[in-house]
Amino acid sequence: MPADKNTNPYATKLDPEEADRFRIISGRANPALAQTMANELGVPLGDVFISDFPDGEIDIKVNDDVRGRDVFIIQPTCPPVNQSVVELLLLIDCVRRASADRITVVCPYFGYARKDRKDEGRVPISAKVMANVITEAGADRVLAVDLHAAQIQGFFDIPVDHLYAKPVLISHFRKLVMDNPVVVSPDVGGVKMARAYAKDLSADLAIVDKRRVSAQETVVEAVIGDVEGKSVLIVDDMISTGGSIAEACRIVKKFGATKVFVGATHGVLCGPARERLENSGAEQIFLTDTIPNPNPPKNVKIVSIAPLVAQALLRIHRSQSVSDLFNENNKSLKNR
Repeated sequence: MPADKNTNPYATKLDPEEADRFRIISGRANPALAQTMANELGVPLGDVFISDFPDGEIDIKVNDDVRGRDVFIIQPTCPPVNQSVVELLLLIDCVRRASADRITVVCPYFGYARKDRKDEGRVPISAKVMANVITEAGADRVLAVDLHAAQIQGFFDIPVDHLYAKPVLISHFRKLVMDNPVVVSPDVGGVKMARAYAKDLSADLAIVDKRRVSAQETVVEAVIGDVEGKSVLIVDDMISTGGSIAEACRIVKKFGATKVFVGATHGVLCGPARERLENSGAEQIFLTDTIPNPNPPKNVKIVSIAPLVAQALLRIHRSQSVSDLFNENNKSLKNR
């Protein structure tokens, strides 16, 4: 829905006329993030009733008028994953049947993304199933942050805006005291992300290479690159059980790193993650609030992705470029 011709395209908040056509609503997965985004844009968070029937089914009613409005549904599909997914689908259907003009699903953390290809026989491509059901439920477009695999964008037959948490995390990394910094990928699969951070921080790049030679032979541990006597920043898209990050911290220290910091977009933090992160030896671990972590481990700092995502919503509403948010010369981003 294009902005009115009289709207100031450089304004960072919605004006009253824009706000009347704009609705932001939230499921129960991360209402705090949705509220912060609404505050950033200067609009109220939509009034939504969500509860559970005695048998566990979800009951939903949107109390605000959404007819002809540009509706943004904020719902990461984080734990409890299946509840979050069904709740998202019902919210989409609810506003579609209420005659919303356009429905944008804002899924900061896109679950079921690990299975993005058929790597063996008789397994599903779960990410494609998720893309199908979101589209069929009635979504017009999707916004996600740091997808587990970039090709998931192609699983949707509707527009997808893929945001990166890098500008938000880097603003905090630059405040750290790091001598001879080197950015480290905890595995070979994360090299592209690590290289992007290394370039922006003018730091060296290294890779943790950890693999088992065979069922009988032990794991070979190596670091491709030099970390001896240097401050290490390990970056990844998500931390689930914390095993890979804890091992990466141990290995770089074994190879002579003096300080270790960690940054990741999504803090799933399930199972033994809390204990592993607290005992990892990392000086500090930065996670964004794509997933709520109200009581994080003692060495974890939560940084908010809300200002960045809110500006993306504003640009979508005004039919402006979202990719410009990541231009280093963009003033609205550099001043945040």
